[in-house]
This record gives sequence, structure tokens and C-alpha cells, in this order.
Amino acid sequence: MELFMKTTLFLSAWGLVLLSAGCSETSQTAASQKSEPVQPITGQTALYRMYQVARMWAPDAQVLKMNSIHLTALPAVRGKAGAWEATFTSAARSAGRSYTYSVLEEEGNLHEGVFKGREESLSGPAEKSFLIAAVKIDTDKAYQKADKQAGDYDQKNPNQTISFLLEKQEKFPDPVWRVIWGESLGTSGLSVLIDATTGMYLETLH
Repeated sequence: MELFMKTTLFLSAWGLVLLSAGCSETSQTAASQKSEPVQPITGQTALYRMYQVARMWAPDAQVLKMNSIHLTALPAVRGKAGAWEATFTSAARSAGRSYTYSVLEEEGNLHEGVFKGREESLSGPAEKSFLIAAVKIDTDKAYQKADKQAGDYDQKNPNQTISFLLEKQEKFPDPVWRVIWGESLGTSGLSVLIDATTGMYLETLH
């Protein structure tokens, strides 16, 4: 009987040691995951995350446009951005709605994750909207293609922000990625248009 009790106590104590070790390892893993630095993401990734929320607003939601938002708190990564803003339209509701996606919380109206704006009446022609399935080329690939067309412009301007604008243009059948050297079109000295469906080079604008 005494031997049985000692054995039981030993096994119980050993079980607590294993449980404690397991919990410690889990806590260390969770802490390690949380300590990983936040990184910018590609446009296609952000677009699909916003689209999932937009479909709850309107099952027939289509993309009207999307642009990148530069966050100074994050390292610059060519072909990616810390935040994105997209506008979706709904023919059934005759309305549009903007959404943002950010990898971190920022001052103002930029929140971590997907954040929805107000529903508004369509201010432009609905035919400029397009299905999300048409966006087959991601921004990292679009940048690589545009960079080849830009010659040595990127090398001469290594610290310049790369911005992106996704939209439908009348002279092209597919939606277009506009890869912009600069934080806006107004301050840009160069931008390159890449077909968002095929990845083909379309045009260089100065």
C-alpha cells in the first residue's frame, strides 16, 4: 500500500512537471510570434481581405479602385505597403463604399485590419468597376515588371516611395496597376502601367 501511494505521488508530480513545461513552451511560442515585426503586405492580399468584408455589405460588390498608403513606421518594401484603401461598388444598391486595410493602428482614421467607411451614392460611372477575379497579378510582380521598364530610375532614386493605384482605364480592356515613383501622382516623376490581369507592360508616363 505504501509503495502504491509513493508511486502515485511520483506520477502525479511528474505529470505536473510535464504540464508546466508544456505551458512554458506554449507561452514562449506565443511570445515569439507576438514579437515578430509587422511587415507591409501586397496589394492583392489587402484587396481580398477587404473584399471579404465588402461582400457582407453587398454580395454583388465589385472593385472600383484601390491605392496604397505609405506608413513611415514600417520599413519600405518594394511592391508592398503597410496600408491600402479600396472602393467597392454595388449595382443592386446603386452605391459605393470605401474600406481600408492596415497592418497596424495609426493616428487618424486608419485602424489595424479591415475598417469600413460610409455607404455613398455612386459619384462616377459604374462601368469602371470590375470583378476582383480580374486582378490576377499582385503588386510585387507588377513592380518588378515596371522596374524593368523604368531603366535605372529606381537605382537613382533608392529612397523614393513606390505607390500603387489600381483602376480601370478606358483605353485598356483589363484593370491596370499604376506603379508610381512617389507618394502621389502629383509629386511623381515617373509611373508605369501594368495590366493587372496579364502582367503585360502597357505604358510609361512622366
